[in-house]
Amino acid sequence: MGLTTHVLDTMHGCPAAGMEVSLFSTHGDAAALIQRLVLNQDGRTDAPLFDDASLRTGTYRLTFGVAAYFKARGVVLPEPNFLGRVSLDFGIAHADQHYHVPLLVSPWSYATYRGS
Repeated sequence: MGLTTHVLDTMHGCPAAGMEVSLFSTHGDAAALIQRLVLNQDGRTDAPLFDDASLRTGTYRLTFGVAAYFKARGVVLPEPNFLGRVSLDFGIAHADQHYHVPLLVSPWSYATYRGS
């Protein structure tokens, strides 16, 4: 299954459909964009970010467009936003395993973990 992500909107109690997500490979402070996409109705990508064959060990970053998503939902946010984007830096040590990076998010908080 490679690398997958899933975002749940904890303010509204639903998947974060329409949220923009960017995947980067990282090397120290440098980051290179791999792909940018929009989450589907289930708050997931339509396909894995990396499938089993293309997953490689290394360090990566997922960046989630939190403020833009909540503004699109009609939530009035202060300027500047408390959470504009949420960036998660993580490592893949075993390319033969599945890595799932879920995000639980509201305009004021977030949580993540290595899922299954």
